[in-house]
Amino acid sequence: MCGICGEVRFDGGSPSVEAVSIMADVLAPRGPDSAGVVVRGNVGLGHRRLRILDLSDKSQQPMVDPDLGLSLVFNGCIYNFRELRHELERQGYRFFSGGDTEVILKAWHAWGEACVSRFHGMFAFVIHERDSGRVIMARDRFGIKPLYLAEVSGGLRFASSLPALVKTGGIDTSLDVEALHNYMTFHAVVPPPRTILQGVRKLPPATLRVYNRDGSFEDRRYWNPPYQRRAEDASVTREEWQERLLDALRLAVKRRMIADVPVGVLLSGGVDSSLIVGLLAEAGQTGLMSFSVGFEEANGEKGDEFVYSDLIAREFATDHHKIFVPSADLMGALPGTIAAMSEPMVSYDNVGFYLLSKEVSKHIKVVQSGQGADEVFGGYHWYPPLVGSDDVVADYGRAFRDRSHETLQTQLQVRWLADRDVSGDLIREHLLAEGADTPVDRALRLDSNVMLVDDPVKRVDNMTMAFGLEARVPFLDHELVELAARIPPEEKLRDGGKGILKDVARKVIPSEVIDRKKGYFPVPQLKYIAGPYLDMLRDTLSSQAARDRGLFRKDYVDRLLAAPSDHITPLQGSELWQVGLLEMWLQAHEV
Repeated sequence: MCGICGEVRFDGGSPSVEAVSIMADVLAPRGPDSAGVVVRGNVGLGHRRLRILDLSDKSQQPMVDPDLGLSLVFNGCIYNFRELRHELERQGYRFFSGGDTEVILKAWHAWGEACVSRFHGMFAFVIHERDSGRVIMARDRFGIKPLYLAEVSGGLRFASSLPALVKTGGIDTSLDVEALHNYMTFHAVVPPPRTILQGVRKLPPATLRVYNRDGSFEDRRYWNPPYQRRAEDASVTREEWQERLLDALRLAVKRRMIADVPVGVLLSGGVDSSLIVGLLAEAGQTGLMSFSVGFEEANGEKGDEFVYSDLIAREFATDHHKIFVPSADLMGALPGTIAAMSEPMVSYDNVGFYLLSKEVSKHIKVVQSGQGADEVFGGYHWYPPLVGSDDVVADYGRAFRDRSHETLQTQLQVRWLADRDVSGDLIREHLLAEGADTPVDRALRLDSNVMLVDDPVKRVDNMTMAFGLEARVPFLDHELVELAARIPPEEKLRDGGKGILKDVARKVIPSEVIDRKKGYFPVPQLKYIAGPYLDMLRDTLSSQAARDRGLFRKDYVDRLLAAPSDHITPLQGSELWQVGLLEMWLQAHEV
């Protein structure tokens, strides 16, 4: 896991070493172990390294292979790199390092664009071809690893974080009105290619982009699984689906143990992370480090799930670490949490993952995490009402959207209003696209391909990498997801959601963790805003910077500040936190 950056010139000029170095410095927390900058012709590449595979200097980046005429920067992990390396060696390729970075270089030379379909893992990489002058960019199937882009005069800059690009200057930092609409009405999910800033874009997941010398480029989406039943699946029984799923889960978890350093688990106490621990124990893993975090309660709402994480830790004899965060520490962590966000993210989980990652990074460099199971296996409350829906767009929107387009018009200042319901159009486009059999399939596809990427996945990457911690997500193994997409939705929605996953879990972990009310990462102080949290948001929204920006109507802000708990979104988020977080993020990054 690392941070990558660079500049490509299309006007015949030389890339700015200063700009690349500035970006690399901003990315230092993502890769605290070493750094490098390489300039070749019209391309400058920068890298920050977190040593996970091949701890020697042989896998330093940027990696240059002069024989093949290729240079590379890479962020992520290719879990099947050893199998690919053996295949490439049989074709005559010789290797000078022992990690996965060089495998990407050789794989591109051997297989070209087809190489990305062979990779099992999470990745964002940029390759420069010396002889053709082309620059190739790719991102993994779920966008687990980020890649931000910004056009500059005569060229293009890229980086693993948006703030790294902004820091170089010369970037258009005006707000993107359509992205603002997404943020306010699509639960802060801003799908690619947009970001909240007009001058910064992001490469979509499952996309390979090839730039020519003149700056023209072509995109190819290399993965888009159907959410449909196959004819040969008609006779598959519930028990057979369970067997296939358990085998796929075992393989997904096993793949993510590949490392030259220890691998731990973020253990929330829910079904998903508990199942990861159980499968690792089943595979013979001993001395596994596990980590949980909890917060003070507020308004009678409990702030931890230690009873369940403790149960799993005892059952499987993990080396367990519990982190309890007093309210005073939570307040102190908010500036760092917001600074770590590449884009404004409203989930209360952010500060939880930030503080958890801070502690975990003192013990270990790699963890497995349970993100993605709800989107893949139907764990959210808005899926059951979609069964038999004759208007999936409207039904999904009522459950998921924070507010309607019409309501937003009463909350934003006129100059920041989009001229149409851009979020509604986006939801409609994805939900009604070909390749999904039922309304539930359509929603699962939307959430897995869009919402998941720019909410839970981004959150985990940003918060863990703030402390040089690599998080791996086995529920987003692409072969596992392809299997899940074929499973009939009624098998997923059983038992209050994630039915088939719970069936499999019962074979591995104690039922007490499964047969309980669904839990989230609770941070109740940020849901029921009062005391110093309310003072902080009042100060932010009444600041000179906020007044000059003029995003929100004063009467709307006044209503939120007067009674925060009266304004809760359908997904149980605070409207005041959503509004205040955006302004705090803009100020933190000096936008």
